[in-house]
This record gives sequence, structure tokens and C-alpha cells, in this order.
Amino acid sequence: MNNDSGRPKFMDDIAGMAGGAFSVLAGIRTEMEQMAKAQTEAMIRKLDLVKREELDAAMEVARRAREQVEALEARVAALEEQATTPAPGAEPSPGV
Repeated sequence: MNNDSGRPKFMDDIAGMAGGAFSVLAGIRTEMEQMAKAQTEAMIRKLDLVKREELDAAMEVARRAREQVEALEARVAALEEQATTPAPGAEPSPGV
């Protein structure tokens, strides 16, 4: 049997089935991608990895702490220098 376009009905049926199969395959592909993404995220959580943003924040905190330590070290060195240098006009202590 032919339809209005001159093709046999069988060819129309096959074309319809192929279109449906492609739709099903596209749905399966999307579902597989979602499953793979979920599995990857689960493995990352299991490995206890951190996100880049969290690492950057921790690095910034460490940088600021390092700057504060360096400033405090310089201040302590200046105070130690001040403590060991007698003031002008002051007599040295007998224990020194």
C-alpha cells in the first residue's frame, strides 16, 4: 500500500520507529550523563577533595596570617633591640 507521497506504508512505519528510537536513545544518553555526573560527585566527596573556591579562601587566610607573623617578628626584633641598647645618658646596669 502506498500513501499520498508515493512511499509504501512500510517505509513510513520504519521511519516512525527510527524517530522514536532516536528519541529513546537521546533520553538514555541524558540519563547516563546524569548518572555519571552523580557517580563522579560521589567519588569526589568520598575522596574528601575541596573545591577551588575553598582552597583559594584558605590560601588567602594563610597569606594574611603569614603577613601578621612577619610584622610581629619585626616588632619583636625592634623591641629586643630597644631593650638591649641603653638609652642615651643612662648608666649601664651592673648585671650587664
